[in-house]
Amino acid sequence: MDRYLDEASTGPQWLSKQEIASIVADSFHHAAGALSFFTLHPWVIMPNHVHLLVTPLTAPARFLQSVKGFTAREANRLLDRTGEPFWQHESYDHWVRDDVQLRRIATYIENNPIRAGLAVSVEDFCWSSAYGGVRE
Repeated sequence: MDRYLDEASTGPQWLSKQEIASIVADSFHHAAGALSFFTLHPWVIMPNHVHLLVTPLTAPARFLQSVKGFTAREANRLLDRTGEPFWQHESYDHWVRDDVQLRRIATYIENNPIRAGLAVSVEDFCWSSAYGGVRE
């Protein structure tokens, strides 16, 4: 599925807009910090999908509804869209069983922009937890 998403040349790619990616990234940090919904691990915002690795501190349905709801409202406002969904209804959840699996998934997430041809190294992609620079 990720290969399909990474190679997609059609369909919405709203997350490639800096303003929208920033809203999504900020919402991850707010949900982890101020709201204590989860412990935030590696994440990446691709042009048409997101990978987010967390340790839940509340029910995943609760924090997904909160993060997706807030970011959808803000993104749709910026895009001047009303009455249309921003996120797809489904999400892919996977329980991490041990530290080995956690490291494998974290590496997979942070390398997603490289596999998609969006960056040469994980530190180069602005919308990733591995980014080595300062976001504006």
